[in-house]
Amino acid sequence: MKRIVLVLLVVKGIFFLWYFLFKNKNSKKENIRAKENEIAYEQLTNKIVNISKLEACKVQYPFANWRRKNTEYGMSQYTQENCESIELIFDELIADLKTLAADATAEDKVLLFKYAVMNTNTLNYRIDDLIETGEREDLCELFDHITIAAGLEPEEFADGEGIADEWREW
Repeated sequence: MKRIVLVLLVVKGIFFLWYFLFKNKNSKKENIRAKENEIAYEQLTNKIVNISKLEACKVQYPFANWRRKNTEYGMSQYTQENCESIELIFDELIADLKTLAADATAEDKVLLFKYAVMNTNTLNYRIDDLIETGEREDLCELFDHITIAAGLEPEEFADGEGIADEWREW
């Protein structure tokens, strides 16, 4: 009888040991899954916040004011078509920044800004007097707003002048 009780206790002990080892193994897997989900949620939240910040930059667009210069002051370089062309450059920059992964490098972001500034240079060459002093200030400020929304610091570029000054020719 004592042997049967002893065998039952040993079997019961083995069962409990197996159960807790197995349960702990599953708990570790569950903890890992929970941490992965938490990280994914945080990345998604950060991406949504960044997308919202980038979209909010469109409120800073100066192009409606530029169009008004065409109608009110006869400044023919600010036609609907010309303003839409430069606005498209900024729309594409924002769209490209929004599609980057949450863990995109600063270098990836900077390349998108370089492309946008170079396209702005090209447009300025094609359209005489498109970017004058006031418009230059508008665009540099807009680039700075987008830079911040993209998670970069404008002061880190062109000796503190902003990212546009790295490549702009206007």
